[in-house]
Amino acid sequence: MKKQYDVVIIGSGLGGLVSAIILAKEGYSVCVLEKNNQYGGNLQTFVRDKTIFDTGIHYIGGLSEGQNLYRYFKYLGIMDNLNLKKMDEDGFDIISFEDDENEYPHAQGYDNFKNQLSSFFPDEVKNIDRYCQQVIKACDTFPLYNLRSEGEYDSSLLSLNAKKEIDAVTDNVKLRAVLAGTNFLYAGIEDKSPFYVHALSVNSYIQSSWRCINGGSQITKQLIKQLKIHGGEVYKYKEAVQYVVEDNAVSSVIMKDGSEVFGKYFVSNIDPKATLKMAGIDKFRKAYYNRIQSLEGGVSAFSLYVVFKPESFEYLNHNYYHFKDSKEVWSSHDYTEETWPKAFMASMNASKKSDKWADGMTFITYMKFDDLQAWADTVNTTAEKEDRGESYEAFKSRKAERFLQEIELKFPGIRACIKSIHTSSPLSYRDYIGGHNGNMYGYEKDSNNPMKTFIASKTKLDNLYLTGQSINMHGVLGVTIGAVVTCSEIVGKDYLVNKINEATK
Repeated sequence: MKKQYDVVIIGSGLGGLVSAIILAKEGYSVCVLEKNNQYGGNLQTFVRDKTIFDTGIHYIGGLSEGQNLYRYFKYLGIMDNLNLKKMDEDGFDIISFEDDENEYPHAQGYDNFKNQLSSFFPDEVKNIDRYCQQVIKACDTFPLYNLRSEGEYDSSLLSLNAKKEIDAVTDNVKLRAVLAGTNFLYAGIEDKSPFYVHALSVNSYIQSSWRCINGGSQITKQLIKQLKIHGGEVYKYKEAVQYVVEDNAVSSVIMKDGSEVFGKYFVSNIDPKATLKMAGIDKFRKAYYNRIQSLEGGVSAFSLYVVFKPESFEYLNHNYYHFKDSKEVWSSHDYTEETWPKAFMASMNASKKSDKWADGMTFITYMKFDDLQAWADTVNTTAEKEDRGESYEAFKSRKAERFLQEIELKFPGIRACIKSIHTSSPLSYRDYIGGHNGNMYGYEKDSNNPMKTFIASKTKLDNLYLTGQSINMHGVLGVTIGAVVTCSEIVGKDYLVNKINEATK
């Protein structure tokens, strides 16, 4: 590792790697620093019982030729080398409820989406179409979402509430629940979540939905390969702990091991709260610092990773979003010890081995960080191991058994198919992904006060920039676009968008 670079990027999550490639392609010398053993943030995978599991990327949208993420990935040089499997076109997501025997599909393609749902709601055809048009309209107002440099999004859109907009589409209570049923994608909160977050989250999946065969870490590998082709460098076990700030600019970053790297530009792909502390709270206006500190991290998750016995459980080419009660689609994050879990997402990896049988399955439900308060001061990663103790293991075992009981209600007989069960908690998400208190999707967006939760990519320090899921939008597409926004601050928005469009015609 050299001592001096044009651009130093802290954190190797998707936002950091995409930013690194964009700037390396522009001729900048780029270095990416990662504190953990594995690159990729939410793109990380891990193996249990010879079965691959994804940490955060369970499916991806917008990857058919000509669609927005396809074009971004094409520009980055990774699209042609991804190993993908298209999900069920007539139902890539299934919404189900314990109080209803029906399984409601979200289908690929807007016409198909309308047709499939209309078979369950024949009197709601016009309202389903109206919902689709509102989603499309909301997405069309964001220029970079559609690879346009011109135009400004309508700021009034930021104040529209997701639940209110969906409820306004129809009086049919069950259809409302079905349309909102994938709000786990953004940890939907009834009185806060903006409609644009809902629209941007679901639109690309409706366009086309894909699983990564053998996991999403292949995206990381392809990004790093492209970064190196363009002269960039990436290093693991390099935990940045302090920015050295002189004359309102960062001059260098100091690592936990005492090494120091200098740069002209610095891009932080870690939590904004941690970024400000690394630079020194006195380097920012008090109002700005207080606003960032007051941001509420979204809820975290508890996950079960199930390894199946060979040829025991059939592969499902769709996800499930399952709720105990169809009336609680917007409140499943609000639980008690007795009512947990109220809902879960179920997904499985596509494997090269078989289209008929599943190797494993992932079940994710909400969990508050406060539930883990007893072990909040412990850290346990590959790079920094610490035993959280028997009480933590007992807590996870108890929660896993309770969760499995709910899963069995939806998938009768599944327990007999299980070879082994593995878990992760909000502490796992915090330590491996780096989100504040293990939040899944960065900080909560609030339709009641959209500017409070807005974080600009450019900080008040002359050469310090932010990227990642806490800036702009989360998800693969959202973070990729966010990286383009960040790099636009350095190379120019019109210039960069034109280059991407030229490269992907």
